[in-house]
Amino acid sequence: MRAEKARGARDTGWGGEHADAKWGRESQNPHFSRNKTRGNWVPASGHLASILDGMNVSLTTLYRPVGQAELELIRASHFREFPPRLPEQPVFYPVLTEEYATQIARDWNTKDERSGFVGYVLRFQVRAEFLAKYDVHVVGSAGHREYWIPAGDLPELNSNIVGEIGIVSEFHAR
Repeated sequence: MRAEKARGARDTGWGGEHADAKWGRESQNPHFSRNKTRGNWVPASGHLASILDGMNVSLTTLYRPVGQAELELIRASHFREFPPRLPEQPVFYPVLTEEYATQIARDWNTKDERSGFVGYVLRFQVRAEFLAKYDVHVVGSAGHREYWIPAGDLPELNSNIVGEIGIVSEFHAR
């Protein structure tokens, strides 16, 4: 199997077209820059974190290994949310480390026909206040830590994602 780094992380997409009215030309705006792909305003590097720090918002970075079909549904949401679970998937399992997500994407998804024999590792940030009501579960070794979020709570999780869901890496079957 070969691993590839995703082509650049997507920016947050946060901000608005009203930044033009206050700052005029984008080169004059020290806090926002123009998203070259979508043309909207986004926080300049590091500014989203500083804005949230000022609001006293604590974020937790999580990872999610997914196959091709789930990635396409996430892409359709402009990398803003995870799709509803299938009836046979009553729980959403985000994991706490990139290493664990990589292990699943590389060792399991690439062997699974339903995953399209491809695995992606996604990274996203969630408000810690939302996650506080869930326990972290250790499955297998101490490094295999994940949240068990009921499928019915997925819309609330999605509304607590800050920024975009980014692709960290991808793996393909040989």
